[in-house]
Amino acid sequence: MQAPIAKKVPHLLSHHGQQRQDDYYWMRDDKRENPEVLAHLEAENRYCQQMLSSTAQRQQQLFAELKGRIKKDDNTVPVKDGAYWYHSEVSGDEEYGRHFRATSFSGDNKTLLLDVNQLAQGHDFYDLGEVAVSPNEQLLAYAEDTSGRRIYTVVFKDLATGELLSDTLTNTEGQVVWANDNQTVFYVRKDEQTLLGYQVFRHRLGTAQEQDVLVYEESDRSFYMGLGKSRDESLIFIDLEATETSHTFAIDADNPCAPVTELLPRTQGHLYDIDKLGEHFYIVSNWQAKNFRFMQATAAQLADLQQWQELVAHRDDVLLESVELFEHYWLLTERQQGQIGFVVYQHRQGKVAGTPMPLQFADPCYFAGVAMNPEPNVSKARVFYSSLTTPGSLFEFDLATGEKTLLKQQQVVGEFNADDYASERLFITARDGEQVPVSLVYRCDLFTGDGSNPLLQYGYGAYGITIDPSFSSTILSLLDRGFVYAIAHIRGSEMLGRQWYEAGKLKHKQNSFNDFIDVTEALVAKGYGAEDKVFASGGSAGGLLMGAVINQAPHLYRAIGCHVPFLDVLTTMLDESIPLTTNEYDEWGNPNDEGDYQTIAAYSPYDNIKAQDYPHILVTTGLHDSQVQYWEPMKWVAKMREYKTDNHLLLFKTDMESGHGGASGRFKSLQEKALEFNFFLHTLAEDEHQ
Repeated sequence: MQAPIAKKVPHLLSHHGQQRQDDYYWMRDDKRENPEVLAHLEAENRYCQQMLSSTAQRQQQLFAELKGRIKKDDNTVPVKDGAYWYHSEVSGDEEYGRHFRATSFSGDNKTLLLDVNQLAQGHDFYDLGEVAVSPNEQLLAYAEDTSGRRIYTVVFKDLATGELLSDTLTNTEGQVVWANDNQTVFYVRKDEQTLLGYQVFRHRLGTAQEQDVLVYEESDRSFYMGLGKSRDESLIFIDLEATETSHTFAIDADNPCAPVTELLPRTQGHLYDIDKLGEHFYIVSNWQAKNFRFMQATAAQLADLQQWQELVAHRDDVLLESVELFEHYWLLTERQQGQIGFVVYQHRQGKVAGTPMPLQFADPCYFAGVAMNPEPNVSKARVFYSSLTTPGSLFEFDLATGEKTLLKQQQVVGEFNADDYASERLFITARDGEQVPVSLVYRCDLFTGDGSNPLLQYGYGAYGITIDPSFSSTILSLLDRGFVYAIAHIRGSEMLGRQWYEAGKLKHKQNSFNDFIDVTEALVAKGYGAEDKVFASGGSAGGLLMGAVINQAPHLYRAIGCHVPFLDVLTTMLDESIPLTTNEYDEWGNPNDEGDYQTIAAYSPYDNIKAQDYPHILVTTGLHDSQVQYWEPMKWVAKMREYKTDNHLLLFKTDMESGHGGASGRFKSLQEKALEFNFFLHTLAEDEHQ
C-alpha cells in the first residue's frame, strides 16, 4: 500500500524581509468540515492500520495486557467535606465512574450523585469537568465536554429530588464556584475563536444565561483565567496567570453582588499563589525570591509588599512549590535536587511554633503530591505517593507526629511484584557542563548492563512542568520485554528549580534539545541501552521536542512516538487567532519580534525538515484538539514524506472524535498506548521495509 501523498498548494509567508513557502498550509480548516482534509486524514488512518496489519494480533495482545492490569471493580478512599464523605466507584468494563456521598466513612446512607457512564451514553467523547456541591450541600453543579475541545457546558442538579434544574451554562472553562448564598455561581466564558477564557460571569439560579452579569473581563490575552475559593470560603478568587506574571482579584463570597476587588497591583515578573485562612492572607511568592518564599499579610497590608511578613525564606537550592493551609499547620511542598519533599510547620497566631518536620519517603526517585484535604480544621493530611516501582499510594500523615498510615495502594492485577524491578536516579553531564537528572526503571532479571537492552526515553521540557517519576502499569509491557525506560528531566522543567525552567525557554530553548540528545548518548555509553535500539516518545510540547531532536540527531533513534505534537511553531506563534498563541509569547517568544523570529526559526520542527534519513515515526493526534491544532502534525507528516530519504515507517493516526487528551474512558484510552508499543516492537524486529 502506498503512503498517502498530499497535494502541494504554494502559500507564501513573509516576515521581517524573509519568505517561507508552505505548500501544506491548505490543510488548516478551523471548522473541521473540509471534505478533502477529512478524506486525507482517513487515508492516513487506513495506511497506518494497513502497515501494521501483520502485527494486529500483537497489538490486541498488548491492549489486553494493559487492560488486564487494571482492577475492574475499584473505588476511591472516601474524603470528608462538610457533613458528607465523598467517593467514586467503577466496576466491570465500565469506562467511567459513579460518584457517591455518604454520612460516614464506612458508607452509611450512600447516595448516588452522578453516573458518568449514563452521562456519556450517545457520545463518542465525554469528559466530566469540575463537580461542585453548593455550600448547603443541597445542589450539585457539574461541567461536561462532549467534543474534546475543552468547551464545557454546566448543568445543575437538585440532590434531594435528583432532578436537573432548568439552568444551563454553555461555552465555559468548566469551573463553577458557588457563592455562600447557594443561589449564585461564577464561571469563566471562553472566546469562541481562541478558546481563551477571558470573562467572568455571575449567574443566579432560575434565570437565563443571557441575563448573567459580566463581573470581570481581561483585555490582556497573555493571561489564562481561573476561579477558586479561599481556604476559609470567605472569598471567591479570580486568578490570572501568564508565564511570568500573576494577578488575583476577589469577590466577597457572602455578598456575590459586591464589586470585584484587586488584591494587589499587577507587576510584571511577579508570580504568586495566594490564599486566605482566618485573618491572614498567605502567599507563595517569587518577589525577590527566584525559587519562591512563603509570606503572610493582613488585608490592610496586602497591597504593600514591603509590609508582608516572611514565614519561610527563599533558598537558592530549594524550590517552594506550594503550601496547604490548616488551622494549626502549614504543609509545604518543596523540591531539592529534583526531588519532591514535604515539610510540616506548626503555627500559632500566624507564627511558626516549634521545629519544622520533614515527611520521609525511601525510593531513590518518586512523585508525591498533596491529595484532597478539603477541611482545614484537622490534624491529618492526605498525600499521594508513587515511584517507578511503587504503585500509586494514598497516605494519611499525622501532622503532629509525622506518622503515616497507608489508606490505599493501587492494585496491579496479575503477577506484578515490585521487587522484580529497580529504579535509579542519574545525573548526566550535558555538553555545557550542566547536570541533567534522569530517572530510570528496568526489570532486574532482564537488564544486562552491557548495552544490549532496548531503551525508551521520554521527555517534555516546557512551561516549567516537571514530569516526575511515577508508577505506570502500562510501561510494564515494555519492561517485561527487556526495555529500559528513562525520563530525561531536561531544561524547560522546574526539576532543578526556577532557573532550570528559565534555561530551557525563549532564546535558551535549544538547551532542551541538547539535554535530551546528550542524555541519549550518555545512557548508551553507560550500557543502559543498545545504540541501535533507542526509542523516544513525547507529547504536545514533548512532541515539539521529538520533532526538533530528530531533525538535529536522527541517527540516535530507531523509532519515535510523537503525540499531539506542537510542530509548526513559527506559523502558529505568528497567528493570534489560534488558541493559546498570545498566552505563550513568554514561553516561546513573539516572532513578530525579529530576534524571537530567528530563535524559533532555528528549531521549529516543520521549518527544519531536510533531506536526510529519519527514524521510524508514529504520529498521533485528535481532530478536535484545542491545544495543538490537528493540522500541525498533518502538515508535518506531509512534508516529512516529501523530504525524508529513508524507507522507514512514517505512520499518522488521527482520532476523529477526541481532542488534546486523547480518547476518553479508562480502557479506550489504552488503545493508543497499545498502538505505540506495538509500533516500537514492530520496528525492533528485522524491518522488511528496509
